[in-house]
Amino acid sequence: MTQRRERGTYGKRQNRGVNVRQRWVFLLAGLAVCGLAAAVPSLTAPLAPVALMARETPYQSPEGALVEDTFYVTEGIEVAERLLPTAKGVAVRPAYLAVGVRVDASGRLYGKPARSGTYFAPVQLCSGSSCQETRVRLVVLGNVPWVPRDLTFPGRAGVPLDGEIGINGGPPGVIPTFTVTDHGRVPEGVAIGPDGHVGGVPAAAGISEVPVRICVAGNCAGVVVRLIIV
Repeated sequence: MTQRRERGTYGKRQNRGVNVRQRWVFLLAGLAVCGLAAAVPSLTAPLAPVALMARETPYQSPEGALVEDTFYVTEGIEVAERLLPTAKGVAVRPAYLAVGVRVDASGRLYGKPARSGTYFAPVQLCSGSSCQETRVRLVVLGNVPWVPRDLTFPGRAGVPLDGEIGINGGPPGVIPTFTVTDHGRVPEGVAIGPDGHVGGVPAAAGISEVPVRICVAGNCAGVVVRLIIV
């Protein structure tokens, strides 16, 4: 009898222990579900725009930060180019661009290229304390001699001119540029373009000698273009 009562009491204690453990399991599970439900809205809520969290900077350098980012120069010829930022108030941090070529704070490229090749150089553009990087392409061509041709153009007053200043030699594929250095000597009605084209309608007869500077990848020389109008 005593053994049966002890067994019965022990069994009841076991059942009570099981029931208590089950209650704790259910309670913890309920708390976990409540916590997850509270967290889900914050996970599914839309994120704040990144732009609102990003700190603004006074200057950014997008594509096209420079008016021109490719320059053709000639080995052994002094460089005479300049970086022109598209934004106002932007300064250039002095840097080394290629063998023998540097850029100063004003954007002036200076020096003599010592080695032909194509160079891609990083350049810092700064506005105040903020700087952004852009890249400059410097194409250094071999020093190939060239000579001018077609420097005399006959014409008649009142009749359209159609001529072309040209060169022989120079690096292949490089287009020369032509600059009138004294516009006061260009006869009335006539124009000489940066591509070397001589056009217009001469207003009067006469002989004019116009100084023109021809440059081929930085290799420049001055010539005199003669216009003979009858």
